[in-house]
Amino acid sequence: MATNRVGADYNNWINGLRANYARDLRRRNEVEEEAEKPATGANKVERVHWYIKPNAQNHKTIKYDLIHDKENPKPVLRRGQPFYLAVRFTENFDLEKDRVVLNFKFGHKPSVSKGTLGIVAVKNDKFTLTKDEWDCRVDPGTRNKDLVVQVYVPASACVGIYHLEVLTGLQSEPEKPMRHYKDETDCYILFNPWSRDDAVFMEDEAKREEYVMNDQGKVYVGAYRRSRGRPWAFGQFDDVVLPVAVYLLEISRVADPERGNPVKVVRGVSAGVNSSDDEGVLEGRWDGEYSDGVAPYQWSGSVRILEQYVTSGYRPVKYGQCWVFSALVTTVCRALGIPCRSVTNFVSAHDTNSSLTIDKFFDKQGEEIEGGPDGENWDSIWNFHVWNDVWMTRNDLPPGYGGWQAIDSTPQEESDHKMQCGPVSLVAVRRGDIGLSYDAPFVFAEVNADVIHWGEDKESEWGWSRMKLNKYHVGRSILTKSVGKDDDAGQDDQEDVVEEYKNKEGTTAERLAIHNAIRGSARARQYYNFKSDVKEDVVFDLIDIDKIIVGQPFQVKVVVRSEADEPRTVTAFLNARSLYYTGVSVSHIKKAEGKFVLEPKGTQEVAMTVQYSEYWAKLVEQCMMKIYSICRVEETGQTWTDEDDFNVEKPTLNIQMTDNEVRVRKSCEATFSFTNPLDVPLTDCKLSVDGAGLMRPRAITIKQDVAPQAEFSHTIRFLPRIHGQRKIIATFNSKELFDVNGSKTVEVLKQE
Repeated sequence: MATNRVGADYNNWINGLRANYARDLRRRNEVEEEAEKPATGANKVERVHWYIKPNAQNHKTIKYDLIHDKENPKPVLRRGQPFYLAVRFTENFDLEKDRVVLNFKFGHKPSVSKGTLGIVAVKNDKFTLTKDEWDCRVDPGTRNKDLVVQVYVPASACVGIYHLEVLTGLQSEPEKPMRHYKDETDCYILFNPWSRDDAVFMEDEAKREEYVMNDQGKVYVGAYRRSRGRPWAFGQFDDVVLPVAVYLLEISRVADPERGNPVKVVRGVSAGVNSSDDEGVLEGRWDGEYSDGVAPYQWSGSVRILEQYVTSGYRPVKYGQCWVFSALVTTVCRALGIPCRSVTNFVSAHDTNSSLTIDKFFDKQGEEIEGGPDGENWDSIWNFHVWNDVWMTRNDLPPGYGGWQAIDSTPQEESDHKMQCGPVSLVAVRRGDIGLSYDAPFVFAEVNADVIHWGEDKESEWGWSRMKLNKYHVGRSILTKSVGKDDDAGQDDQEDVVEEYKNKEGTTAERLAIHNAIRGSARARQYYNFKSDVKEDVVFDLIDIDKIIVGQPFQVKVVVRSEADEPRTVTAFLNARSLYYTGVSVSHIKKAEGKFVLEPKGTQEVAMTVQYSEYWAKLVEQCMMKIYSICRVEETGQTWTDEDDFNVEKPTLNIQMTDNEVRVRKSCEATFSFTNPLDVPLTDCKLSVDGAGLMRPRAITIKQDVAPQAEFSHTIRFLPRIHGQRKIIATFNSKELFDVNGSKTVEVLKQE
């Protein structure tokens, strides 16, 4: 009860006191223990110098804020290469006389046999061991009281926080106890995609720059024909990120010895980012009720989420959805040194019964039956679903399955009794090898499942007959940000990687992959065995809706053409509904039905117009709509069905810099603006702003309403922290209009 009463800030303060008291007590005990040991004549360590910034330059970690902390900087290093370290003694160092051992300790029970304790004896002026072992060499810079060494970190070393213990003794007395000096510095060791010996090695420098070093980008959302890149500030170098990344491996129970294995690490990340099992970072919600937290579409960067997670006592932040989870995974993986990209599968399947099909059931009136005829079929198709690809070798799989691996931190099913998914080899998915670890059948279905529409049929043995089998509806495109491209105003920086997941639709290789997967699923074989010998001599075409601007009407149209020599009587149903991007229906917008006679070889259009006033109030986040069309031919029993998803487009948030010149630590202004396209005022307005290296994330409450058709404008001041090319990312939200976002690239000059 006390915890709830005093709040998270008090709990954080208490936890800080506990940690400080425990650390001070441990330090005093160690000093006293060392003083009580008999004199050995061994040289005594005075302090350790980590060469933090020079090492960071060599290890490509200079962007991490932890390195630049003025009060308590921390070394951030990469495995698979050496770094410099200096030990200052109270007396002059002599390699012939002084015996020195460096112990690099990892985890709560460091062990040589488990690979969590690196023991490095200072002996030579050259590296003498293999690349799988900790090693060191004495540097020529060693003189007087300073021992300077280069320490090599094996490319398979565990990733996370290390602590150094320096043991000193005499070469002439190897049997006697050595002095112990414990350095309190947290030393972070990361994966190294620049090292050929590391499992995450990536050959292409441009790809390393994009998938490891780029701290800003896009996450793609919307409908597959009108997708948009939502700007996102990943901010993997901010001071809050790396400690949380290491903490997530703790709560997701990745064993200490497994933290050098990227397969186990990314699986842990996929579990730790969501709150389903281990009080992870983010709690998901998809029902539109976010009053006790932050709506998912109000986030524009990862850092504010992670800061809230830490300051609230490591309680899950409310709320996220798949694109937010994916953006966080991108931040965490890139912070740890794992090449990572956010990918969006447009028209994404969720197969709940391992049939490798998505089954939808419709009654005689053309209404979809939620849950199917028995209430147990909850297959679904999300308009889009966002997950991540991570790059690594797969030594746990047969040769040839390395490269990009899919992981999903918004898993819809449990894996090994936890809400986690992957890593799944994209090569395995493309080949239909669904028997390989981890969770390959689920990912295969997400991009390959065939969609089957079932219609109510009293003449069928089980009351339903197959109306349509669509082999090409799922996995229409899989988008990610292109390497090296950056388009603030449009979508020219997107890349479709669908052919990395599956062969081109309709090709022999694509169908072979499907059949290969079907052979591994008895349930799938049952569903694919249904045949239909119904005569089909009427052709139907649902006209795709390309683009709708908010405030405009739209029309649903089906073109019906007869190839028969006799008249055909056609019954048509058109249905428009609003839905969440997960495919869950929210509200009925409009329905039309009719019956007509189609002349031989004749053509007729069936249309329904939906006005702005009929749809706008019924839309929810992402502004998604679905059109169902079902037509039946009385004379032949032919049934046709099709569906179309689209979203209403909103204005872009414009960002302009007031100052012609932007410099580090010099106050400057940015103005955010757009025109309200609605005929109603915008109320309860908020602005979310992120800018890695420019400012701390901000959540700004706008006190004034925005009048109908009027311009919104708001200006903020900030002090840029880091020079170079940076980006401002912002999102505007109100009760009436939400998720209006934009970005602006800014060139920050060095201080004068």
